[in-house]
Amino acid sequence: MKTIKEKQNIVQDLVEKIQNSQHMYLADISGLNAEVTGTLRRKCYEKEVKLVVTKNTLLKRVFDQFDENLNELYDLLDGPTSIMLSDTGNVPAKLIKEFRKEHDRPILKGAYVEEAIYKGDDQLETLTKVKSNYVLICVLIYQLHSPMNNVMSALQSGSNILTGVLKTLSDKEE
Repeated sequence: MKTIKEKQNIVQDLVEKIQNSQHMYLADISGLNAEVTGTLRRKCYEKEVKLVVTKNTLLKRVFDQFDENLNELYDLLDGPTSIMLSDTGNVPAKLIKEFRKEHDRPILKGAYVEEAIYKGDDQLETLTKVKSNYVLICVLIYQLHSPMNNVMSALQSGSNILTGVLKTLSDKEE
C-alpha cells in the first residue's frame, strides 16, 4: 500500500504530465496481455503519445488540480483507466483506431481535445478528424489569401489589356 506522500508524488507527476500536453485521452486497455501492451506502448512512443496507467481515485485528484472543467470526465473513471497524452489532438485517436484493426482494445472512454470534452467510444471516428487550431488558422489564412490573389491577378491582367489597348490606339493615331 502506498503512503500518502507517495500518492501525492504520483498526483503531482500526473498533473505535470497533463500540463505539458495539449490533449488527453482516457482509455481502457484492460485485458491486453503483456506482449500486446508492450506493442501498444511502442506504437505510442513512435507517435509521441505518452501512455500512463493510474488509479481512478488518483486521477480524480489530478482533475481537481485544473481550472478547466475536467470534472466532466469523472463519470468515465470507472474500471481500469489509462491516459494517453499528446500534443496533436487526433494522433491518439488514429493510433487507437489503427491498433484496433488487430486487437479489441483500447476502448475510448473519453477525451479532452482542443478544449472540448468527448465522451464514449463512439467519438473515436470524430476525434480522428479533429484538426488543430493551428491547422484551422492556416486553412483560414489560405482561404482569405486565395481571393486576394485572384483580385491581384485580375488587376494585373487588366492593366496589361489596358496597356495593349492604349498602345494600339496610339499606333493608329500616328
